[in-house]
Amino acid sequence: MGRISKGVKCSVTKCDKDAVRSLSSGKVTVAGLKIGEERRAYLCKEHYKEYKKSSKKDRTIEKWRHHDSR
Repeated sequence: MGRISKGVKCSVTKCDKDAVRSLSSGKVTVAGLKIGEERRAYLCKEHYKEYKKSSKKDRTIEKWRHHDSR
């Protein structure tokens, strides 16, 4: 049973909603979200959508890099 199923809150500052996903804190800060000093970042639905939107270009480039290396 993970922390999300136990009801952990969103790690973004000034957000008090329940988290639905967890990611590494490095990826979340690169995407531009402000979080505390934690190893894992727990994101609510709205902030996860914001993370996906801001990191889409990076994820696409990373996918191309791995596809070409085969």
